[in-house]
Amino acid sequence: MPPVLSCAEPSSRQLIVVKLYIIAGESSGDGHAAVLMSELHAMAPNIEFYGAGGPKMREVGGSHIFDWTQEAVVGLWDVLMKYPYFREQFYRIYREIIELQPSAVIFVDYPGFNLRLARYLHRKGFPGKKIYYISPQVWAWNRGRIPRMSRFLDLMLCIFPFEKPLYEASGLRTEFVGHPMLAQLETRRISANRDPKLVGLLPGSREREVRRILPAMLAAATLLKQRDREMRFEVSAASAKMTVLIEKIAAACGFIGVPISVGNAASLMQRAAVGMVASGTATMEASFFRFPFVLIYKVSWLTFIPGRLLVRVQHLGMPNILAGRTMIPEFIQHQARPEAITDAVWELYSNESLRASMIQGMGEVVLQLTEIEAGHRAAEVVLRELGVPVLK
Repeated sequence: MPPVLSCAEPSSRQLIVVKLYIIAGESSGDGHAAVLMSELHAMAPNIEFYGAGGPKMREVGGSHIFDWTQEAVVGLWDVLMKYPYFREQFYRIYREIIELQPSAVIFVDYPGFNLRLARYLHRKGFPGKKIYYISPQVWAWNRGRIPRMSRFLDLMLCIFPFEKPLYEASGLRTEFVGHPMLAQLETRRISANRDPKLVGLLPGSREREVRRILPAMLAAATLLKQRDREMRFEVSAASAKMTVLIEKIAAACGFIGVPISVGNAASLMQRAAVGMVASGTATMEASFFRFPFVLIYKVSWLTFIPGRLLVRVQHLGMPNILAGRTMIPEFIQHQARPEAITDAVWELYSNESLRASMIQGMGEVVLQLTEIEAGHRAAEVVLRELGVPVLK
């Protein structure tokens, strides 16, 4: 077990320990939170971390971090299926916060859980700061929640520039810190030419989304193979456990022996010519690596129908939202038909000027995110908010 980064180095005077409680609910938030924690500790070694997250947070914070990201869900139906578990965790985390009395609770993304907990802490009179990092995309599905959020949050740290005025208009103090993805992905660059015959399949990191999305990808791959026998495919798996599931789905689809890369989506995005990507964080990662792709999104109908009624944006993929146009083809729910996906991927694959246009648009989108050292910037803002001195 790595040592907990909790107390200052030996010195002539002992610094007062500052407790922070950090909550991230899925793998992407776990990574962003871990970077923030590392930056915070580098600037103020007297910080002691507690919270709930995943393995990356535990690498920094040690055993005080409860690992629960494997329980991440997406959509209303999935939440209902695991409601007893999340209810239990909600009150367990609340009791732990009240017992620890940290200087601040930092909520990292995961709005379905984190916004409820932040509001509950406010109602119960929790005296510490309530800081939200990776602002929830309520502007897409319920802007009416923003004024309410200003009543129970002290500070919002947003990662997209257009979010800052939206939150500030409600009276919620907001800082734009940039996207933490940029610095992380910069370290994953590889020296490799794209394979003109390789198509990358990135079906997501959660079991349920892989079960729904990968069959459509493989069906499209089968049709693409009929158009070009030299075309090859590779699937990205988020973990070794997910590899087993992918192999089972591939076998059921008659796609036995398809190469699977584990935990290295960035490499596939830089080696493949074009691809199919599940909606989510990976779409921004693909844009960073200038990886031409089509977006696919499928959930249960019990999740999709109410979600469709609530969503107030024209596009689902963040690259398209930032671009303000349909830069990347989106195939959502019933539109995710293998024939339609095949046509769109084939057009990208066979049309160099179309790929070049998409790549140019991706570059423009990434430029909007500006702050390369977003994790460092976020840590500075948190420490300033708490009045914690920064050690030079």
